[in-house]
Amino acid sequence: MKRVIIDCDPGNGIAGANVDDGLALALAIASPDISLELITVVAGNTPAPVGYSVAQDLVQRLGLAIPVLKGEEQALQEPAEPWRQALDQRVYQLNLADLWRGVRQPLPRAAPDRDAVDAIGQLICDNPGEITLVAIGPLTNVARAMQRYPQLVESVAEIVIMGGVFALDDYLKDTNFGLDPEAAHQVLTSGATITLVPMDATTQTLMTHQDLDRIAKSDTPLARFISETFRPWIDYSIKTRSLPGCWIHDALVVAWLLNQRVATATDYQVDVELHAGPTRGKSWRYRQPLRVTVGIEQPAGGLVHVLQRVDNALLLTMLEQALAASSD
Repeated sequence: MKRVIIDCDPGNGIAGANVDDGLALALAIASPDISLELITVVAGNTPAPVGYSVAQDLVQRLGLAIPVLKGEEQALQEPAEPWRQALDQRVYQLNLADLWRGVRQPLPRAAPDRDAVDAIGQLICDNPGEITLVAIGPLTNVARAMQRYPQLVESVAEIVIMGGVFALDDYLKDTNFGLDPEAAHQVLTSGATITLVPMDATTQTLMTHQDLDRIAKSDTPLARFISETFRPWIDYSIKTRSLPGCWIHDALVVAWLLNQRVATATDYQVDVELHAGPTRGKSWRYRQPLRVTVGIEQPAGGLVHVLQRVDNALLLTMLEQALAASSD
């Protein structure tokens, strides 16, 4: 059984917010091979207080005792306002908020005083080699934890990250790394054992209404949560992304922990552009030895295991089976 922390930015039930974090949480909760010991929330897909309410609402409606803690509300350096405008207002600018009409929204909840960053650092460093950190939002909490607890890099069993985009024609950067490039750079070059799940892989995933219908038939509490919150997001994705369904980025991360047949992977040097300009926050990768090395310094940190080709059918089967088997 893997002992896991999930650091996330969930938006289930929030108009215009992505719901894949909630699916990743549901898969981890439903899977007997994962012991989910801590959920921490970071500003990203939703503001941190909103994401905290979403995660806490899920845990409480299931009657679970998993600690949920709110973490960083601001990136290390990146200004928040342009991102918040893009992420929080686009659904209203497109007049698509009505898709969420009738969907149960989590009530605002006051977060406890305990700091998420300290909780991440302490749990990992008190249990060296035992904790896997799943980071499926911007890496601000993880970077702060590394700053406060330098031994975290050697103590964590593995960090599995959803973030980055390398070669998609319609993306220069993704939201997770774009929201906090400095944090992404710090974590990727830290020398920790890292698996990266970039958008190049996650855009090979797809969940349709028909897939959701099969999940809904099991009528477990987790299946109901996913069915309720995914319906409007699938419709939103169909309208705004010209897809027959929606990508399920973050669920692939947890699925990879459970069954590595769900994707292939290759080792690369990986980093993020920090300079001002349109490519700030863009991730890049390469394999050594490089054929041209002029102006290129020795890379910091170690190789990063990068997911590549995805078996979406296996991913959907894993989700359907796990959610159907989850306890009432």
